[in-house]
Amino acid sequence: MTETVSEMPAYQPPRARHLFEPHRLFMMAVFAAIVLCAAWFMRWDWLPKYQWRLVAGVWQTLLLLVSTAFFGFLLAVPIGLVQVTGPKLLAWPAKIFCTIIRGTPLLLQLWLLYYGLGSLFAQYPEIRSSFLWPYLRQAWPYGFAALMLSFAAYEGEVMRGAFAGVPKGELEAARAFGMSRLTMFRRIWLPRAIHRALPTLTGETVLQLKSTPLVATITVVDVYAVISKVRQETYLTYEPLLLLALIYLCLTGLLVMAFRFLENRIPNRGA
Repeated sequence: MTETVSEMPAYQPPRARHLFEPHRLFMMAVFAAIVLCAAWFMRWDWLPKYQWRLVAGVWQTLLLLVSTAFFGFLLAVPIGLVQVTGPKLLAWPAKIFCTIIRGTPLLLQLWLLYYGLGSLFAQYPEIRSSFLWPYLRQAWPYGFAALMLSFAAYEGEVMRGAFAGVPKGELEAARAFGMSRLTMFRRIWLPRAIHRALPTLTGETVLQLKSTPLVATITVVDVYAVISKVRQETYLTYEPLLLLALIYLCLTGLLVMAFRFLENRIPNRGA
């Protein structure tokens, strides 16, 4: 008897959706109408007076975002790795750190660092007379530390899952080729884990951008603080807030485009 072997059809990737679909055209028309109404019926005569403050505020926001995400990710890699490989002496502190940071509000952490640790430093003459005091008396280092630790805790859990999800066969093949642990980690384990975590990393970076306005509560002058100053001086509500929303929408779109470009540049290999 002859057996019939059924062949699975080849995988066909979904067709890219066209930009000019009806619902997208409708949304673009609505957005264009909102922009035209805002430009025609609202007051924007205050914008030239504050334009350079806004530029400086956007720069401060981007500086906070890029620096905290970069150093937070560098801290997240060992946090995620020790939770997978051990030893327990390092794995448990990493788990406790992630639990505490992820389980408490970022605003609370920011205030504890600035009002708690910052006021504690001021009580010691040795610190006030050191070269670090001109930096420790400012609010920026505490905002940076709070945002960096928050990003590290969330991304540490993401990297833990990414490291654990790398197929063991790839690691065993690397050992069979005689790779050392460091070479295997550098050439196979870490790149594969980052590739798996990249979509989640995009979302976490966007959330990090939306968390930066909290530093305005400790006197760091970012773009949110500038808009708040505009509202206080001009007694306007909607115009500054709409401009702030537009700025964050543009920054978010640029972030998503940058990560999409990075994802497309990485060869897509099976997990």
